[in-house]
Amino acid sequence: MSKVIFISGASRGFGKIWAEAFLNEGHSVIATARNTDSLGDLVSKFGDRLLPLQLNVNDRGAAAAAIKQANDHFGRIDVLINNAGYGLMGAVEESSEEQARSIMDTNFFGLLWLTQAVLPVMRAQNSGHIIQIASVLGLVTWPTIGLYNASKYAVEGLSETLAQEVKDFGVHVTIVEPGAYATDFGGSSAVHATAIPAYDELKAGFYAAISGISLGKPEATVEAILKLVNSDNPPLHFLLGKDALPLVTKEYENRLTEWKAWNEVAVAAHGE
Repeated sequence: MSKVIFISGASRGFGKIWAEAFLNEGHSVIATARNTDSLGDLVSKFGDRLLPLQLNVNDRGAAAAAIKQANDHFGRIDVLINNAGYGLMGAVEESSEEQARSIMDTNFFGLLWLTQAVLPVMRAQNSGHIIQIASVLGLVTWPTIGLYNASKYAVEGLSETLAQEVKDFGVHVTIVEPGAYATDFGGSSAVHATAIPAYDELKAGFYAAISGISLGKPEATVEAILKLVNSDNPPLHFLLGKDALPLVTKEYENRLTEWKAWNEVAVAAHGE
């Protein structure tokens, strides 16, 4: 059964790859981007099954208008994929106020505005699937990208809560948590904070430690995303790639060990 899928950040990377995959499967797609010129090839190939919309997700009014236009055009929205986002490279101390607010505006608030806008549509349908593209770095952290980590942790907390609130409306929520992929995350789309020399040694050690990491192929995610979109019972959390589960497993084992080590002190602090 064909679906109507709204995806943000569709100009390149995961967004464009998935948009084309959905269209190839017979679905209809609303693909948004700050600049829709890069979607011209898909428009030529798929015609009116693709609705390209220029959108800056930071603009709440524009996000609501885009959802309305999409719903008016296709008559429904079955899936919302909040994919728009970017990376901010730099230690926490290095990140400026403008950079910190900007990444939260896109990675968190932009996702929130589209989510809020689509919910009345999905509640009226009594069906829908909201897919939030977070990151394994919303479950574990790496140094020198603290603000990016924070934005994805915020997506995790929001989306877990949302899932509890909307399940009785027939709306599913899935948080996709990709590991390391060969996307433009650290390339031209990334923002770099002004370096403070005190962190040079830390950065050199960290970059050396991850230099040999195996990067997943974005094109290889297509089958998994299609299965997710077509599932009648999608998961709340979906780790993407082979490195994600080992990272999360190690992190949560360490957390449990630490929590248990301090549990006697914590229980005494309860006061009863």
